[in-house]
Amino acid sequence: MLRHIRPAVSLLALLTLVTGLAYPLAVTGVASLVFPAQAGGGLILRDGKTIGSALIGQNFVDPRYFHGRPSATTAPDPADAAKSIDAPYNAAGSGGANLGPTSAKLIQRIKADADALKAVGAATPLPADALTTSASGLDPHISPANARMQAAAVARARGLPAEKVAALVAAQTEGPILGLIGESRVNVLALNLALDALK
Repeated sequence: MLRHIRPAVSLLALLTLVTGLAYPLAVTGVASLVFPAQAGGGLILRDGKTIGSALIGQNFVDPRYFHGRPSATTAPDPADAAKSIDAPYNAAGSGGANLGPTSAKLIQRIKADADALKAVGAATPLPADALTTSASGLDPHISPANARMQAAAVARARGLPAEKVAALVAAQTEGPILGLIGESRVNVLALNLALDALK
């Protein structure tokens, strides 16, 4: 019997070392060399303190800041751990809402968000990413159209000329990767940090 168990245990130990230790360390090492900022979490520091990540969206609610796209992440309900509650940009609960296009909850949320945007003077048609969540619920980017839509309200809230804020949006717009992959986008945290740096 030991003759049959020994090869199985040896193979388990070998595969554990290769797939559970050597491979992850090799991938982490290569990622740290090739993409050091991303491998380190894309952390952004201000005065030696971590204030966010360029790779994970944050929940900005102050009207003086640009807002990210809606987030469908959840967290356990403090009153009942068997239930969950909405927790925008909860990095521990990454995931989409999985609500279908006929979901009454989704339709009500989108309608409420659209009405709120129109109430603050957003031009129509509204950009899709101003109303829809990303698959992860943690997307750090918005479309340039979404940023331009918010620019006038942010300028009013800060007492800045609208042209200055619009120029900042244009300067913070990133094009497709290598000019081909993906779409133009604006990192919300980077835009808000540049906004804070405006004099």
